[in-house]
Amino acid sequence: MSVALRQVKANGVALNVALAGEGPAVLLLHGFPHTWRLWTHVLDGLAGRYRVIAPDLRGCGASARTAGGYDAGTLAADAEALLDSLGETSAAVIGIDAGTPPAFLLAMRRPDLVRRLVVMESLVGRLPGAEEFLAHGAPWWFGFHAESGLAESVLTGHEDRYIDWFLDAGTLGQGVDPAIRDAFVHAYTGTEALRCAFSYYRALPESARQIQEAVRTVRLAVPTMAIGARPVGSALERQLRPVADHLIGHVIENCGHIIPLHRPERLLGLLEPFLALEGSGGQLRHHGPGQ
Repeated sequence: MSVALRQVKANGVALNVALAGEGPAVLLLHGFPHTWRLWTHVLDGLAGRYRVIAPDLRGCGASARTAGGYDAGTLAADAEALLDSLGETSAAVIGIDAGTPPAFLLAMRRPDLVRRLVVMESLVGRLPGAEEFLAHGAPWWFGFHAESGLAESVLTGHEDRYIDWFLDAGTLGQGVDPAIRDAFVHAYTGTEALRCAFSYYRALPESARQIQEAVRTVRLAVPTMAIGARPVGSALERQLRPVADHLIGHVIENCGHIIPLHRPERLLGLLEPFLALEGSGGQLRHHGPGQ
């Protein structure tokens, strides 16, 4: 399946966007340390039936490196404007890691726009349900990345080794294709690239406030699937259960954090029937760990 790259202006930001296939839109939102190339191994499977839209998020990859706007609310507005710029009036939205909170907020704010929501391997703000996961505190790099200016001053010149650690840990030691690895390293090399990446972590308090504000007044009405692996597991599903009207959850066993690169076939096996339920009247059912 051929992939076309376009620069698209959305919410005042130039976003690099990978486009493939035709049909109902599916918007893919990556996390750290990724670009649109995160979805390489699932693009073909989706593009046979859907128009796949996979942007580099603001500040990442070949998208514009902005001074601010790394909170989930602004990123959700970026995604909404991107769909509008591409002429799409509805989309299934799939987010992983840092792409999950904006995907969630977009579905909360625009249930008329988001047909289906899939969120993976992240928490959504400080919603209850993640107490077990956070029993020993957040992962160590959250604090390191959040301290203004610190991480980029330490890591500049050593980006490849740092990115390799995340890719290795996120695939349980299997690593990723060399071409994808090199693309990620290139995308996050340099002080300014790192500053943008770590701005996502520095915006987490504001993102959490936005999420808390949203769930006070609105329920998640969009049919939603939460997918966990290692390390998040079922924590995200537990957070969403009290605020969602239609939710199913899966935990993929023997799978690292970077699900689309570590277990793409299993991910497609979950996505295909869930997305195919659109307009079918199919009912959502809960699936427990190991499914």
